[in-house]
Amino acid sequence: MFKNLSPGTIGIRNATLSQAIELARQTGFGGIDFDIREAAVLAEKEGIDHVRHLFEQAGVRPGQWGLPVAWNREEAQWRQDLADLPRLAAIGRELGCLRTATWVPPTSTERPFDENFEWHVQRFRPIAEILKNEGVRLGLEFIGPQTKRPANEYPFIYDLPGMMALGEAIGSGNVGLLLDAYHLYTSGGSLDDLDKVTAEDIVVVHVNDAPEGLTMETYMDLDRRLPMETGVLDLPGFMRKLRSLGYDGPITPEPFSKRVNAIEDPLEATRLTASYMDELWRASGLA
Repeated sequence: MFKNLSPGTIGIRNATLSQAIELARQTGFGGIDFDIREAAVLAEKEGIDHVRHLFEQAGVRPGQWGLPVAWNREEAQWRQDLADLPRLAAIGRELGCLRTATWVPPTSTERPFDENFEWHVQRFRPIAEILKNEGVRLGLEFIGPQTKRPANEYPFIYDLPGMMALGEAIGSGNVGLLLDAYHLYTSGGSLDDLDKVTAEDIVVVHVNDAPEGLTMETYMDLDRRLPMETGVLDLPGFMRKLRSLGYDGPITPEPFSKRVNAIEDPLEATRLTASYMDELWRASGLA
């Protein structure tokens, strides 16, 4: 497992690939999330070896790239993005980054559960098959908070067993979880749920803490805390479970923290986040 930086989740907007790599290098993050389209443009202009060299000279890995397919939009856009995906997935493979991920809304305003389940299978299966051709795995994230499931919408998948069932139905063999500690907790799940999965089922991991003093009915999706900031979540236990499974991928902080977002200096924001990740590593026996 390695500490992985996603600049956007700590309020750093519009960082270039080079800037993100340098932030990670200066603060001890072993990898980064990156935009595969940006990497492809750079590779086309400067060559794929140039992009590899950016990572290698900094000692930073390409952790994962966000799925570049608007699968949840109009069919025309989905098909257009599908047509471009083989090229982009090949860039990911050439960079040695075989992980991509996206999230799945926990409700629908249009489709009841069974219809929506089949719709997601049909949308994701072609994506997964293209990715599989390049050896890339797809992680799907469930969204846990009850506040994201209004009563006037059709409920959909919001927990680990449900997302595992969707991946199995897609049937390509390369679909697993973007596992977020906050969503596991707010979905009503527990660390025992991780006994039901393998390392191969987990593509990407997000870590964060929860605000103090709230109930399951009041947690919000975009109001979280830095890992180890409050101790509401048993993150050391979470990390030890991952280690026992043999998970070896990126661990990315995603605090959506007003405190961190208010820091104007990107390096300062990254250093603060890194300090909490270091604490998590120590508390988990990984330091």
